Amino acid sequence: MTEELCPKMFPTTQLEEADGEGHNASANPTMGEIISRRFSRRNFLQGSLAVSAIAATVSPVALMTAEKARAATGSAFSFPEVEAGVDAHHHVAEGYDADVLLRWGDALFPDSPDFDPANQTAEAQAKQFGYNNDYVGFIPIDGAADHGFLVVNHEYTNPHLMFPGLVKVVDGKVEQGPLSKEQVDVEMAAHGGTIVEIRRVDGKWQVVRDGANNRRITVNTEMQLTGPAAGHDRLKTSADETGTKVIGTVNNCAGGVTPWGTYIMAEENFHGYFMGDLPADHPEAANYERYGVPEGSYEWGRFYDRFDLSKEPNEPNRFGWVVEVDVMDPSSTPKKRTALGRTKHEGAESIVADNGKVVFYLGDDERFDYVYKFVTDGTYNPDDRAANMDLLDAGTLYVAKFEEDGTMEWLPLVHGQGPLTEENGFASQADVLIETRRAGDVLGATKMDRPEDIQPNSVNGKVYVMLTNNTKRKPDQVNAANPRAENAFGHIIEISEADGDFSATKGKWEVMLKCGDPSVAEVGATFSTETTKNGWFGMPDNCAVDSAGRLWVATDGNSNKATGRTDGLWAVDTEGDARATSKLFFRVPVGAEMCGPLFAPDDETAFVAVQHPGDGGEDWDGHGRPSYYEDLSTRWPDFKDDMPVRPSVLAITKIGGGKIAV
Repeated sequence: MTEELCPKMFPTTQLEEADGEGHNASANPTMGEIISRRFSRRNFLQGSLAVSAIAATVSPVALMTAEKARAATGSAFSFPEVEAGVDAHHHVAEGYDADVLLRWGDALFPDSPDFDPANQTAEAQAKQFGYNNDYVGFIPIDGAADHGFLVVNHEYTNPHLMFPGLVKVVDGKVEQGPLSKEQVDVEMAAHGGTIVEIRRVDGKWQVVRDGANNRRITVNTEMQLTGPAAGHDRLKTSADETGTKVIGTVNNCAGGVTPWGTYIMAEENFHGYFMGDLPADHPEAANYERYGVPEGSYEWGRFYDRFDLSKEPNEPNRFGWVVEVDVMDPSSTPKKRTALGRTKHEGAESIVADNGKVVFYLGDDERFDYVYKFVTDGTYNPDDRAANMDLLDAGTLYVAKFEEDGTMEWLPLVHGQGPLTEENGFASQADVLIETRRAGDVLGATKMDRPEDIQPNSVNGKVYVMLTNNTKRKPDQVNAANPRAENAFGHIIEISEADGDFSATKGKWEVMLKCGDPSVAEVGATFSTETTKNGWFGMPDNCAVDSAGRLWVATDGNSNKATGRTDGLWAVDTEGDARATSKLFFRVPVGAEMCGPLFAPDDETAFVAVQHPGDGGEDWDGHGRPSYYEDLSTRWPDFKDDMPVRPSVLAITKIGGGKIAV
């Protein structure tokens, strides 16, 4: 996510991920074009279906079931649906509690200072829960479902919501001033991640403040570059002549937990942290243009040379990686695993294939960019954790190419294969990985509409790809399968790997669901007829598959004005007659984004992350003006006059106990 932070007109709302034109200038076909050609070729618009272009967007299975009246009892989910809407509070299904477990500024250690928003320091923040919690993971301790490590990414900061006195009203206009070095230092300490021990006591989750492995990871945490790109000249700086040591991680959006119990932090919109200009004719110019570097959203380069391209031109190449952290050793050095490629990563969810290899699915969250997966060379050893600790340094990274006949291929990004040669500017595998996007370009990968979270499902063998939106689609790109310009609502793609093998290089795909309001025909949404006015959603972002194999989708970008609802967590049926039926389970307060979600191993707790609550407010009648520290659209979750809004992780449990939505 990017944000305008310099002295200028105060931004009315947080800009969403990669909300620009996109930086993929290749001639590769877009997913919309592939979908269009596929369904045009199959002549799907026949008979009664021709009355609506909706029919052309959904899979054959969903088309057949959509013609039936689906019985509500066919759903895999059982809970009273939440009413969609907008207000200052969060809402969960009747019969459930949604308890705040961790808030920005909460203590994580015995010596953590109390949260004092009016007197923030970097030293205090480094011992407190960070800002804008995104990915949430759980690593059991000794296999317990009620005791483990909660791991949480802190993606970015909203200074206008964080700092008093930063925003002023000048001539009736709301303006944000420049940040001080002290405020920048707080921002840097609020980024990164949290590892904290938690335990369920009498049905309620508690933070174990004296947990021996509790840890904060920030922009100032030393990290090691490993894998094929480590030590390459393009990763060397004046502070690190080895090209193997990086200070910090930024914009950790989604993530993952490995089968061997390590924490994955995926770096997404790293481009926003850099400012300045490259020296004339610098060899990284084209590389940085492909990634949108520099954007200059953050002011860190005013105080720290490593974020100023004119002083450290190689520094951006050291970000955009997948970071692995050993939660069992709080003194361990996190490792940036370069074998998984350098993109604007949206998560790194994994599964063990039948052959023992570990497969990671990776989205590159920008308009017209690609879907990837990584398959380890080695195999997972469930009986020897130490043997798995460097599995991510050797393997094959693939990029997806979707064909119009419903098949797909995973193309290997391997130096020397196909066009990935020195003649095309790739002198080594390090070059392929540093310029992962360009490697995908030359291989002819399929341009996607902002691929975000990608979840493999071990129960049914499918893979679900969240495609959030692409509002830059032009009117002349509208077609039967994409019947709307400015596609604001997104898709969900379902992948079936060949022979059920997650490590396969071929597979099949379907559009499982096209999102948006199904009551508006021109939107072209394909929810089932059993989906209520509260159950539809747009902008699928993060998702989770619980232990029963059920799909849960979190959203990012529902506009208060355009949709009349906030973001939230929806339960989505993927099987049988109820396929494409969706129900609203939890909704966030005004201005917030729904992150997480995560289900405890016993499915008796759903952890959700509420990010940037109170951001915006102009489009909600309950506020009707920009929201900032002194004039907030909500004071969630504390609702105290001396407390700002606080991004938080909540634990949702059934009153009286039991599995969620059963």
